[in-house]
Amino acid sequence: MRTSSPSSPPSPLDGLRFAFGTLTVLPVRVHRWDRGAARGGMLAAALVGLVAGALSVALALLLLLLGAGPLLAAVGSVAVPAVLTRGLHLDGLADTADGLGSGKPAEEALSIMKRSDIGPFGVLTLVLALLAQVAVLAQSYDDSWARGAAAAVTSAVTARLALTLAARTGVPAARPEGLGAAVAGVVPVPGALALTVLCAAGAAAWGAGSGPYGALRGAAAVLFALATAELLLRHCVRRFGGVTGDVFGALAETAATASLVVLAFGH
Repeated sequence: MRTSSPSSPPSPLDGLRFAFGTLTVLPVRVHRWDRGAARGGMLAAALVGLVAGALSVALALLLLLLGAGPLLAAVGSVAVPAVLTRGLHLDGLADTADGLGSGKPAEEALSIMKRSDIGPFGVLTLVLALLAQVAVLAQSYDDSWARGAAAAVTSAVTARLALTLAARTGVPAARPEGLGAAVAGVVPVPGALALTVLCAAGAAAWGAGSGPYGALRGAAAVLFALATAELLLRHCVRRFGGVTGDVFGALAETAATASLVVLAFGH
């Protein structure tokens, strides 16, 4: 794979290529793997979420148009982001649950997370997270297609925004190799906070279509999900000594699920 010289400053396009090339299976060639490109890529993670959310809504609406019920539409919405990431975020959630649930020291826990099999903690966490996501989206699509679309997009964007916050300056990598090490600490804190405010405001603006409570619920979904992911992030840093690719996946799925849980209330 051709890479440009890391001595030259990365362009915004380098960041977008990094974001879509590493966070999705879309056919995007990544030309740079240096820290500058990683910074731009992680700052663009929410945009990846917007695309993933839009595609998940497109499939759900197609299913509804063809006469499928809200439950199948919800399954479709959950399946699209999973396919776009090759299931890596879900795999990361399961592996992180196994590592944390093992109660082992950091090195042993990290070794457990690298295994190809999934243990009981991982299976249980994976099943509960997917059930929660499908349940909320089914409820939302049953209420209206617009509410289902808002929930799916908010969830997908918030999940990727959690990755941006986890890649901020000051958060170390648990291992010297892997995607976790490539993106750990690359995002300036002010940039991460600015994107948080922007995404929360966007969710509030979208939710405002159903009244003031809808706006509040939209913003709360983003902020609560990020706070939940932050608690998990801090626990992982304490237990593992830093972040890994699996931890990033776990943070994304945790944020996605938490945002949907908030959106489930008030129907």
